[in-house]
Formats: sequence, structure tokens, C-alpha cells
Amino acid sequence: MTTARSAPPKPDIAAAARDVFGWARLREGQIEAVQAPTSGQDVLAVMPTGYGKSAVYQLASILLGGVTVVVSPLIALQDDQVRSLREVHGRSAVAINSSLSDKETKEAWSEVEGGEQCFVFLSPEQLAKTSVVSRLAARGVTLFTVDEAHCVSSWGHDFRPDYLGLDEVIERLGRPPVIALTATGSGPVRTDIVERLGMRDALILARGFDRPNIRLEVVRHESDDDKRRAVVRQVRDATGPGLVYVATRADAERYAEALQAEGIPADAYHAGLPDAHREDVHNRFTDGTLDIVVATSAFGMGIDKPDVRFVVHEAVTDSIDSYYQEVGRAGRDGKDSLATLHYRAEDLGLRTFFASGVPSEESIARLYEVVKKSPSISISDLASRLDLSARTCRGLVNLLEEASLLTATAAGLTAIGRRSPATAARIAAQRAEAQHRVEKSRVQMVRGYAETLECRRIFLLGYFGEDLPSPCGNCDTCTSGVSYEEFAREHRDDMAATFVVDARVKHTKWGVGVVMRVEDDRITVFFDNEGYKVLSVEAVQQNRLLTVLPV
Repeated sequence: MTTARSAPPKPDIAAAARDVFGWARLREGQIEAVQAPTSGQDVLAVMPTGYGKSAVYQLASILLGGVTVVVSPLIALQDDQVRSLREVHGRSAVAINSSLSDKETKEAWSEVEGGEQCFVFLSPEQLAKTSVVSRLAARGVTLFTVDEAHCVSSWGHDFRPDYLGLDEVIERLGRPPVIALTATGSGPVRTDIVERLGMRDALILARGFDRPNIRLEVVRHESDDDKRRAVVRQVRDATGPGLVYVATRADAERYAEALQAEGIPADAYHAGLPDAHREDVHNRFTDGTLDIVVATSAFGMGIDKPDVRFVVHEAVTDSIDSYYQEVGRAGRDGKDSLATLHYRAEDLGLRTFFASGVPSEESIARLYEVVKKSPSISISDLASRLDLSARTCRGLVNLLEEASLLTATAAGLTAIGRRSPATAARIAAQRAEAQHRVEKSRVQMVRGYAETLECRRIFLLGYFGEDLPSPCGNCDTCTSGVSYEEFAREHRDDMAATFVVDARVKHTKWGVGVVMRVEDDRITVFFDNEGYKVLSVEAVQQNRLLTVLPV
């Protein structure tokens, strides 16, 4: 793994950006991100929503020629990208997914296999099919792009097991250069992405997280009723299009109705609504005929609306990653925007409840035993035999996959090794417990953001590994002045001489971790099996709790 190095813009990259796509200039980091794969090097680009991540693989593909595979999780997102490449830029691009008819699928493959240069958008489920990978391998793939790459990390906020097989797909395609793209990802998530995709000598770029045009505010509430009234009042008095994020489907509909009663064009969006309704909401919000969308986290991926003036969070999110990704949908046009978190400490309990629980060892052992006795069994047959719901069965299978105890292929499920069901269950349960601790610790990091006295932008950027040298002046703690007092206090004693951000350390009890934040009296460390821990500097020094590991 290598760190990002500044390099002068190469004429061919700048020329391709200008001549092919009409882009007069590229943003910081885009040149390096394009240069890496065109030189045969893998790259992980962590760039916020609206920064231009898609430009990275598009430019690299034009320079490399041939077939570029783009792994994208949503059909709607695939269709938007294909439409843009074909209609705006005149490039050959297809999406191959379950929405196509047999005739459309045949035509798409004909374009892939017959042209000189083509973008192919696929879901990870499509790439789980041996026939799809075989056809791509026979055609030859020059570039492999993984969009929404945080989905590959079990430490990430949106882990999707379907992404786990991508490293094997990359190998079967002859190891073309890999571009991994994500709008969010703390240090541990980045490391996990690189390892799970089998990226080699990967260049890691994190750019553009500072969005100074977005004002950050937290409003604290003592009661749920006060919070509900305040949210409706803020949205009613706000100007311009906006998003209201809520924790539950019921809240999405409840707030939408409350806003409609105030005469505000608003609608609800969540995964429980019919597809046609969700598509209608998405389209009306995008074209400007709908001012406000009240949504769960299901709404957002693939939104390309530059004039969102505010993002209101009615409740805490499951992680800082989720929060900042959703906040990043405001102010993409560079104009002043507002991000407000309405915070009630009791809401943290709901998010902790949502964090995945730990299944019983007995249920894990039963499932593993069936798979062991019935190699290549399908998940549907497994669920039926065990009398489990498809969701519960999929969760247990994911857990055993994560623990490297079974493998899932297009042919079905197969146990790995010769462990007994009891041993396998114990190993998987330990993995689940570690994951549960990590998820709970992420919620506590959200508490830290909501309750901090320091500059909120310094807190957020520090989480993503970016340094802001002084308070931003555009958040509520800066306006009140408390962030400047906190900043002065923290810098009286500088711990950087001992611990630095991103340093690998070892704790006497919790093992190896990565330093995420350094303050005068405490440091925050992410431990692989425990999640985020805030440690007293005094206790660390007195008890020699941490050892800095060599690079």
C-alpha cells in the first residue's frame, strides 16, 4: 500500500478530460487517481458526493481503451450512468441486469463483444454468475471499477455480502487494474476495502471532504415532542429544496404528512413503499416539482441534484460515515447550505438496538451442519430445510462466509475445512460479537460529534483523516465561541509527539488498532475487534497501555 503523492498533470489526462468530456479542469486528486490505473497501479479514491468520482474511471477507461467493468449496486444508478455516457458523451456503454429482456440482454452483450471500447455496468449479483464472468474474460477486461466500495467492508456502514466475491472475479478476469470508489470511509474501512478486493500496491487518495459552504449545526432536545415540533418548524421556514432524514419508515410518513398539513410540497420515501412510488418521488425531487423528501437512509445513492439547500437529520445515524455522506448531498453547487442534526440522547438507544445482534451458537451450528452434509445446497433450499426466513438464513450464511467457514458460489454453498459444527459456531459467534461491538462503537462516535465542544468540522474531517488547522467559523460551536476556547485548550499540550493519526498501535487488552484522533487529554483508537475506543492520555501514559508499532 502506498500513500498519495502529488504529481504534475499529465497532458494526455488533461486533454482527454477536455476533448472527450468537455471538462476544462480536474479537481485535486483526480489526476493522481486516473494516472495510477493507466500505469497499472490499483487505486482507492475516497471522495465525497459530488466531487467527481465517476470522472476517474471514465477518464482512465478512455486512456486504456477496451472494456471497463463498473460494479454498481443499484439498477437506477447504472441506468443513469449509461444514459450520461451515451447521450451526453457519445460513448459505448451498457448495463446488464435483471431488468432487461432476453432480447435486450443479447443486444447488450453484442455491443460489449463487438466494439473496441465499452463501459459495462453490472451488479455484484450478476458477477456471481459463472457465465457472465466467463464472457467478460473471453472478451478481455482492461479496467475493473468498484463503485460504492465501502459496501465491501464489514467495518463499513453499508456492508453488502454480495461484494465479497469480487476479489475472485478480478482474478478470473486476469487482474486488470482496479479502481475502488467511495464517498465515505474512515481509515479502518479503507484498509478493509484494499484487503478484501486484493488490491496490490494500492494508491489511497482521500480528497475533498471539507465542504466549507455547508454550515454544521446540532440542536439538542429534551423531549421527543419538542424535537418533532422543531423539525417541522425548521423545514417550514427553510428556503429551497431539502432532505429530512429519519430513523424509521413510520417517521418518514408521519413527518411528510405534518409538512403537507403546513402546505409544504413534501413526500415520504422508504424501502417499504412500492417501486413506482419511490421512483416518482425521486424523479419529482430531481426535476424540482417536489421540494422536500422525508426519507430513511434508503434515499440518496445516485442523487445528482446540485441545489439542495439543507439536510435535516431528525435523529442520529448509525455512524459518522452515514451522516457525512447524507450531509454531502447539500450544496453541491457550492452555494451556502445547512446541515442540522436534531439530537436527543435517548435516540442513541434506538440506533444501538438497530445494530446487528449476535445469533445463537445453536442456530449457527445447525445451519453449518446442513451445509456440510449437503455440498452446493442453495440458500432457498437451506432456509426451507431449517424452517428459517430467507433473511435470517442469508444473515447466518453471511456470518459463516465472513469467518471463512463456508463459501458461496453460483453452484451453491459449501463448507470450508473439517471443523465440527460446534467449533464453527463458536468461531462465527466470536466474529459476530466483534462486529456488534464495532457497530455500537460507531454509534458512540455519533454521540461524540453531537456533544463535542470543539469545531464540528474539525471533528468530522479528523474522522476521515483530514486535518483542519483551525476552527472553521461556519458551525454552531464556532458561532458560540466555545470551539475556539476548546481549540486553544487542546493545543496547550501537544500529544502528536507521541501518537499521530493513522499510527498503528497495540493495546495491552484490545490488541492492534489505528489512531483516529489525537487531543490533549484523550485519543481515539479503532481496534479491529472492539471498534472505537476513547482513551485517557493520562491512563495510557501511566499504565503503558499503548505501544506504537513500526511502520
